[in-house]
Amino acid sequence: MSGVLRGRSSVRISLVAVVMAALTFGFAPFGSAATKVDPIRILNSLPVSSEATSGYSRALFSHWSDLDADGCDTREEVLIQERVSGQVSGCKVVNGKWVSQFDGVSTTNSSNFDIDHFVPLKEAWDSGAWRWDRGTRQRYANDLGYALSLIAVSASSNRSKGARDPAQWLPNQNRCRYAKSWIGVKFRWRLSVDSREKRSLDRILANCSERMKIPPRASTKTATLTAPSGGTSQAGADPRFGTCGAAIKAGFGPYLKGTDSQYSWYIDRDRDGVVCE
Repeated sequence: MSGVLRGRSSVRISLVAVVMAALTFGFAPFGSAATKVDPIRILNSLPVSSEATSGYSRALFSHWSDLDADGCDTREEVLIQERVSGQVSGCKVVNGKWVSQFDGVSTTNSSNFDIDHFVPLKEAWDSGAWRWDRGTRQRYANDLGYALSLIAVSASSNRSKGARDPAQWLPNQNRCRYAKSWIGVKFRWRLSVDSREKRSLDRILANCSERMKIPPRASTKTATLTAPSGGTSQAGADPRFGTCGAAIKAGFGPYLKGTDSQYSWYIDRDRDGVVCE
């Protein structure tokens, strides 16, 4: 018994030591806070440019595929992930319930809900996906690698939103969450924002105090396998240019310190941890 007490005492002492070290030296135990940043920083890293206005077709994005070959298509996978209750049987949810973050509507009938591409397919096309090859567009349309990319929402709210960006449409609730999800998807897929869209996001995020995790980057490939003029490329990597100006002109960047290996290729003149923004 005394050995158990001594063991418990040593655990308590160790925990106290960790907490005291955190208070003294300023590190975050378990790395939770260290992985989060001000969402404004993510927004400011996105390239600002006018949008493409032609060439889009939904058929260019093969969606509701089974890319992981587990027998469940993307819609079924999202319904499983997004359920607030219910049991999973194969690819179906039994006795499930879903709540739409856009309007708070709940349902126990999944056919009443749509799967929303948080950044709509047309918006993605206009913001840079027009450059992508077919495989990249398919991965975008079926992105299960980032929880914010695809969500289950009421059919009415999804159709109200349509293909509009935050300068044109916002939900009546959870606007901070909406703005952070929007910029998270755009950052993940290296998509641009137009000036009106950025101003709208700036206004929302100015009133949002909660920080956000830096989204994991997705792999993208352009429709042509040859590097643009002035760049050199490696398989699976962005082309390397002589300057950020050349990279931006060709549609590449931005790159964050500690996140993108391409950051080391360029000069961070304002030392904000972002190059080619």
